[in-house]
Amino acid sequence: MVDASAPRRRQRAVASWGLCGGLALGGLLGWPSAALAHIRLIEPAPRHEQQKRGPCGAGSEDGRGEVVSTFRPGQTITVRWQETVAHPGYFRIAFDEEGQDAFADPAEAGQSGDPAVVLVDLIADKEGTQTYEQAVTLPDVACERCTLQLVQVMTDKGPYGDGNDLYYQCADLVLSEDAPASSPESDEASSGCRTGSAGPLALVMLLGWRRRSRAG
Repeated sequence: MVDASAPRRRQRAVASWGLCGGLALGGLLGWPSAALAHIRLIEPAPRHEQQKRGPCGAGSEDGRGEVVSTFRPGQTITVRWQETVAHPGYFRIAFDEEGQDAFADPAEAGQSGDPAVVLVDLIADKEGTQTYEQAVTLPDVACERCTLQLVQVMTDKGPYGDGNDLYYQCADLVLSEDAPASSPESDEASSGCRTGSAGPLALVMLLGWRRRSRAG
């Protein structure tokens, strides 16, 4: 006997995810396009996934995002990112205490940047696609609109400077003496739904729903 109420139960289950679940599912279904990116900043949380136009991935008008990570001035943090498309080259991590105007592209491949802005430079690329971890000591300043920048420099996309050899990711930060000394803290009031953290849950729920749908 066919249970006529099964479709309605499935509809209610999907509706019960609410806004966060829906956004997470939307992000999940968008994975194929995200997979075309070359780098993915993991920690601190990235502003967004765009990364082709400097200084932060979406061009000069790219504004501050909704997700903000808070640290103490002078704190040493671990920056984590994943290279999703393998290219020979290196990485750079830079910091601007007021927005992003201080960021500048490398003058030429292999040349270190301004030490007043660049925190760690010439981070060697590993073979294949891997996850990277780099200890970084933040400047000993208090700031409310500071930005951490990750740049991938690809040395096989020559000649260098052709506009197709750099990828960018940025994280919006606050440095405050009131921050915990151990780990970053998300600004929940401004971040709203965290679709990145909800993505795995959405995948589990989606697969479970599809199995139940076939069984019914």
